[in-house]
Amino acid sequence: MTEDRRQYLTVPKLTEIPWLVHGFGDAGWSEEDFLDFATPRDMRPVIMHQLHSDVIHCLDEVPAGRLEGDALMTNVPGLLIVIRTADCLPVFLVDATNQAVAAVHCGWRGTEKRILEKSVRAMAGAYGSGPTEMLAALGPCIGPACYEVGPEVRDGFLRAGFPPSVLAETTGRPGKSLLDLRAANVWLLEGLGFDKANIFDSGPACAHCAPSFLSFRRDPRESRRMYNFIGLAAG
Repeated sequence: MTEDRRQYLTVPKLTEIPWLVHGFGDAGWSEEDFLDFATPRDMRPVIMHQLHSDVIHCLDEVPAGRLEGDALMTNVPGLLIVIRTADCLPVFLVDATNQAVAAVHCGWRGTEKRILEKSVRAMAGAYGSGPTEMLAALGPCIGPACYEVGPEVRDGFLRAGFPPSVLAETTGRPGKSLLDLRAANVWLLEGLGFDKANIFDSGPACAHCAPSFLSFRRDPRESRRMYNFIGLAAG
């Protein structure tokens, strides 16, 4: 990943795609900064009310009202689809052949519901996207050492078919586990046929530990969120 003065991260492989606009915003990048980025590029942002669900929207225009759900996908130039996060994992999907993209909000609830897997399948149905040729980029999120969950979450992941390796036992905290959101979603992608070389990670930094990111678990009273965006360049 690289970072520029606008305080968002980009993926070098994705920056090589001439028609693609993308970035993972950090704590210093406000909604005003994001709009200042989108407006001169003639990009029209689409921001959902996120529900921690497995609801996916396929867009061919800016929606008339505010959508509710946790994944957006489009192949229309000028639409800038947005996921807002503060611990949860933002994932971008890119089909360079068919020029289509998706932005997916992967918290523990959405991950347990396999929203990322469902988004890949939705892109296959809508655009003919093939997992073996698609790219995926994982943004900043809370790391496994800081993401403690209860037994109901552990049991839910195991019932959903995830391998036990995405969870670890805690020391001195009976019944508690540590969840690795990145590992769980990479496992989903690889199970769909993604090449490991086509899965890009923002690195080991933990949103909970790094002051340059926002974390709900660290600062539950903080209402701001990080803006993560992707789209096809306008015109």
